[in-house]
Amino acid sequence: MNTLTSYQLITKDITKSLDQVEAQPVVQRDTDYYLANIGKVKTIDDFVKDSRLFNYAMKAYGLGDMAYAKAFMVKALKEGIEADDSFANKLSDKRYATFVKAFNFEAYSETATLFPAAQQGTVDSYMRQTLEENAGKTNEGVRLALYFDRKAPEITSWYDVLADTALASVVRTALGLPDSFASADIDKQAQLFEQKLDIADFTDPAKLSKFLTRFTSLWEVNHPTSTAQSSISVLFAQPTTVGISTDLMMAMQKLRF
Repeated sequence: MNTLTSYQLITKDITKSLDQVEAQPVVQRDTDYYLANIGKVKTIDDFVKDSRLFNYAMKAYGLGDMAYAKAFMVKALKEGIEADDSFANKLSDKRYATFVKAFNFEAYSETATLFPAAQQGTVDSYMRQTLEENAGKTNEGVRLALYFDRKAPEITSWYDVLADTALASVVRTALGLPDSFASADIDKQAQLFEQKLDIADFTDPAKLSKFLTRFTSLWEVNHPTSTAQSSISVLFAQPTTVGISTDLMMAMQKLRF
């Protein structure tokens, strides 16, 4: 299936798609262990020492690749999120602050793991994260679309998008911009995005769906999943942008979609 069809098949009944993930034996075993033991954790040290629990939680918040950095995460958890200058709040990647908020030992001490966010909330996040990762194994475009769909309600400025490489990749693709545009001045990138798109549309389900339809369609052209699509991509191939200045690129992108 092409990118758009795969994305629509998953999102047509997202509850069913998540239930299928939850029914996977490995996921079910890890989830059962997590729910049976997370409430027993009373300290940050207990949390990070149980790798099975900690890795589950890290993956749930999209931080699976950082599960090895336990000292880093201990520092974030110890400082909490109450202070604006806390370690997690100072990080540009907001996933860390979200993680610390879910496991707020700084504020709630030994009862931190008893709150819904640390229990079923983390399980729900794990299921969604796993769904997206599974989709990405066969089509990265589907994973990006699912991720953007999940994060869209939280986007309040174009700098939120530019701070997240995955979100920025989706917008560039939807606008037909080359990956090299990511190296342009960040203010110029934000300016162009603002000229081409209304950020408020991401909170409108119908308009968000239209945007992601455009993204998945263009992703398919650039990353065809079939021989037929490969032929189409040749017809619509974009010229190499090496040597084209950012100013010229901006001039070529004057019209608003």
